Amino acid sequence: MSTYDRRRLVELKRAFDEARFGADRTLNLRATLPTADEAARRASAWLRERQTSGADEVLIITGRGNGSPGGFSVVREAVAKTLRQLKRAGVVDAIVEHSPGSFVATLAPVRRLWEGARRTAPPRSDIPGGATVGGLDSETATLLRTLAERSLDALGVAASESFVQREMATQFAALIRGVPAGADREARLRDVIRRALAADDTRTR
Repeated sequence: MSTYDRRRLVELKRAFDEARFGADRTLNLRATLPTADEAARRASAWLRERQTSGADEVLIITGRGNGSPGGFSVVREAVAKTLRQLKRAGVVDAIVEHSPGSFVATLAPVRRLWEGARRTAPPRSDIPGGATVGGLDSETATLLRTLAERSLDALGVAASESFVQREMATQFAALIRGVPAGADREARLRDVIRRALAADDTRTR
């Protein structure tokens, strides 16, 4: 295959990826040349945010490391490790090597977050911005309570107040990590909870 043909093939593949994923579902780390640690942090935060936003499949471009010492991409390896960690945490459902320099990740349903968090709940200091359930307004707290009660009901657990409060805290800690800080953070959290409730309605029909 000629150099021209190879270039055309690369351009065609890039066009297919743009049509399939679009800008909202593509994280291009190769374009900004981050360190391995920066790439891992960015990928983790972005994947959590995309999951709570309701995305399904996403594309993470790491580059293949051709310009790195020894031709080994530390960014690619860091992202691969992060993807495996997020799979265990209930953020990622499946990982596929899309090309030598990219991955496609299928994001897990949001409920997978607190299912895993029940086993390994993050410490309070791990919640971004020090947010707490007690600081939520009444509308958000009511939505979160509804989600907690449904979750306990699905587990066959008697919904005593102590169990409900514990489940609310578990779900809140899992969900808030995927909602970026900002003036509209709580409104976005309500949207995430509503989507989770709607998905639960669909799943139980």
